[in-house]
Amino acid sequence: MTAAFTVTAVDGDARTGTLSLRAGDVSTPAFMPVGTRGSVRGLDSQDLVDVGAQLVLANTYHLMLRPGAETVAAMGGLARFQGWSGPTLTDSGGYQIFSLEPEITEHQAVFRSTYDGSEVRLSPEESVRIQQLLGADVAMVLDVLIGLPAPTEQVERALELTLRWSERALAVHDRRDQALFGIVQGGVEERTRARSARETAALGFSGFGIGGLSVGESPQERNAALEVTAPELPDGKVRYVMGLGDAEGVLDAVARGFDLFDCVWPTRLARHGRVLTPDGDFNLRRSEFANDGRPLHPECGCRACSQVGRAYLRHLLQTRELSVLRLVSIHNLVYTLGLMTETRVAIAAGRFDEHYRSTTERRSNGVWGQDG
Repeated sequence: MTAAFTVTAVDGDARTGTLSLRAGDVSTPAFMPVGTRGSVRGLDSQDLVDVGAQLVLANTYHLMLRPGAETVAAMGGLARFQGWSGPTLTDSGGYQIFSLEPEITEHQAVFRSTYDGSEVRLSPEESVRIQQLLGADVAMVLDVLIGLPAPTEQVERALELTLRWSERALAVHDRRDQALFGIVQGGVEERTRARSARETAALGFSGFGIGGLSVGESPQERNAALEVTAPELPDGKVRYVMGLGDAEGVLDAVARGFDLFDCVWPTRLARHGRVLTPDGDFNLRRSEFANDGRPLHPECGCRACSQVGRAYLRHLLQTRELSVLRLVSIHNLVYTLGLMTETRVAIAAGRFDEHYRSTTERRSNGVWGQDG
C-alpha cells in the first residue's frame, strides 16, 4: 500500500488535503508530535488523542539501538508497542546521525552509539529493513544531511549521494502496507534545491520529505528554498517539511504549498517552562507569575488551563515536579494542533492570507510577543 493524497481545497499556494494511510486518514496541513523513542516525552497515547494528534513520529536511530527493531516487531509493531491506534511515521535517523559527525561513504554512514559508544553502521538498505520491522505507516529513506552554510560542492555531493541512496532504498523496500517517502536535499541554493526536488520526484516515491533545513539557515533562506521546491513536486503527493514546528515557520511553509510538519519544539520548550500562546510565547519561570492565578491563556481549554493557574504551574517548575512537564506539554501541543485546525478551516474558506496576517501579527504584537 502506498500513501494516497487528495487535495481538498486550494487558496493561493496553500492547500488542504487528506493523506490516507493504513491506520487512518490525516487531514492536512498537519503537525506531528515527535515521539523520539516511541513516546512523546511525558505523555501517553491517551494524551495524544486528547490533544488532537493525527499522526505521530518516532526515530529509527534511537529505536534500532533501544529496544531494537526486532523487539518492536515482536510486540506487534510500533503503534501497538506504544499503545497508539493512529498512523505512525518513522524518520530514517539521518538527522541524528548528522549530529554525531559520522563517516559517510558511498555505502553507508558509520558513527558511534550515543548509548554505549559502540560503532554503528547504517546503510540505506539497513534503514529500510529496520523501518519495515518497526512497521510504521510511513518510512523515510536514509539521506545525507549537512549543516548550513556549506560550499556548493559539499551540497552537491550530499544531494547526489542522497539520490543514489534513495534508489537503493526503493529497490529493497517491499512492505506493501507501508509507504516510503523520499527526501529532498540541496541546501538553500535555488539551483541545487530545485534539482534535488526534480530528480527525487522522478523516482516515484509515495510522498516527499523536505530535508536539510532548520540546520542553520535563516527563515528567508528556508522560504526561498521551499519556493523553488514545491513546483518540482507532484501536486497529488504529500509534501512534508521535516523538523519545522514554530507557528511562523509552519505558516510560511503552508503558504508555499506544504502539508506536513514535525518538530520537538512544542514539547521541548514546555520542559523548559516556555508557553506557546496566540499572543506570543512566555517563560513561566519569570517572577511576575508567582502570584498569577490566571490560566496559561484565557482562550485555551486544555487540561492545564482548565484546572490550575500560572502561579501553581510556576511553583511546580521551581520545585521540579514532573507533572508540570506533562501539563505544559499538553498546553503547547493543544496550541500547535489547534493552529493547524484553524489553518485548514481558513484555507477551505478562501481566507488563508487573512489568517496568516492575523496570526503572525497577533503573536508579534500581543502581550507576550516581545518576550525573550
